[in-house]
Amino acid sequence: MKYYQNRLLGIVLLMVPFLNQAQETKDSLKPIPEPKTFVTSHQLSVGGKSINYKATAAETYLRNDEGEPVASFWSVAYTVDGGEPSKRPVTFVFNGGPGSASVWLHLGLLGPQRVRVPSEADKDDGAAPYLLEKNGNSLLDITDLVFIDPIGTGYSRVIGKGKEKDYWGLMEDASSVAQFMRSWVTDHNRWFSPKYIVGESFGTTRAAAVANTLEESGQDMALNGLILISQALDYAGSTSAHNNITSYLTYLPSMAATAWYHKKAGQGKSLEAFVQECRDFTYSQYAQALYKGSWLSDSEKEEIAGKLSYFIGLPSEYILRANLRVLVPRFQKQLLADRGLAIGRLDGRFMGDEADDTADHPHLGDPASYQISSAYTAALNHYFANSLKVQMDRPYLTSNGRLDKVWRWRPVPDGRYWEPSYVNTAPMLGETMRRNTDMKVMVASGYYDLICPFFDTEYTMARNGIVKERVRLTYYEAGHMMYTHEPDFLKLCQDIRQFLQ
Repeated sequence: MKYYQNRLLGIVLLMVPFLNQAQETKDSLKPIPEPKTFVTSHQLSVGGKSINYKATAAETYLRNDEGEPVASFWSVAYTVDGGEPSKRPVTFVFNGGPGSASVWLHLGLLGPQRVRVPSEADKDDGAAPYLLEKNGNSLLDITDLVFIDPIGTGYSRVIGKGKEKDYWGLMEDASSVAQFMRSWVTDHNRWFSPKYIVGESFGTTRAAAVANTLEESGQDMALNGLILISQALDYAGSTSAHNNITSYLTYLPSMAATAWYHKKAGQGKSLEAFVQECRDFTYSQYAQALYKGSWLSDSEKEEIAGKLSYFIGLPSEYILRANLRVLVPRFQKQLLADRGLAIGRLDGRFMGDEADDTADHPHLGDPASYQISSAYTAALNHYFANSLKVQMDRPYLTSNGRLDKVWRWRPVPDGRYWEPSYVNTAPMLGETMRRNTDMKVMVASGYYDLICPFFDTEYTMARNGIVKERVRLTYYEAGHMMYTHEPDFLKLCQDIRQFLQ
């Protein structure tokens, strides 16, 4: 009897793969519904001028080589009525992550409506209701706007025979966004329109890769410009980790600026003057000290520690114990340790009161994130339902942590040699700028950004074959999302407007 039971079990186990395959085949053969589209008409006043525009919130299906739908891209496009659409500029906008939807740039900066959060980073966004208002500083008077949610974010997802692994990777992601952009431009007869990309954080990594990818596939689409907000092209300069000498250099001026903001350093000097002093020290002395390493004498170590203390407001004794190398998470906990507060990573202006004041990194998360995210999430859902009349059968994911564990950072195809290293799409930007001599770049950086430091922007743009004569750097007295600070929101809108015009 036991023999027959074992034999039966073996047959069942052999059938499992076929049953799973049959289930996958059954799922992939499910009828794919028509993509949903929601169109509404609106009016907005920008600079005293009334603008009539159409909002199109829609799914766009990407197809495989056999013409089958495999992915659904969600986008919200704002197009102004009248004129000749084929020649009107169009700007494609996305955030970063990877795993972040475009809600932040959509409702924080460029969209026709904007959610307000505490400008001075001095309190939490609290609970509903929140303030959602018309954005009289939107750029709709000079460009149409298309907000994109890459696969796995917002409402975007794989469908039919599509697989997430075909989209959740550095170059896979760039390829799918480029495919969507070509599809949108073709469907709306916009090949003659000047075209721009606005990306933030990893969205700048993506922007450089997308601009490069758009030159391929027999459909070369040249862009007029990139607007990189809190750029992250070369991750060596934005990864605060032990033994990464580049990061000790690139983060130091941001630490100094943040210490200045909290009145721990540089008092009696302007922010710009103090930051320039730190730049000079970083180039002339700190870099040499780091590369000299253990060959430094005790007196040299004490001298460098004293200067670092002067710039970042931490005790020389602590800096010596850190071997002249203070990681950003530790700086976040140490700067205001006397007040029992941890500062933000995305924006050093923010502060969080944590229970464990002895931890070597903020354990509640980033106060610059959790003190504003509820307002953005609620505002997005309210806006979609009430203004754009969107009705979907699934939640809108402002962020998707699943991507973090499976994201493929490899920049080359399988089978091609690649030794793991820091991600760097800056050379792609350099190549694209040299092939497309009309493409210009604007890079916006926040002084208090402790994720993507402004000094790394300068370091990155000075190398990688990037044509510096066509790059404009702008600075703001806020952090990663500098538009949460009202004065810098106004300045950034004006800077982008001047760049586009």
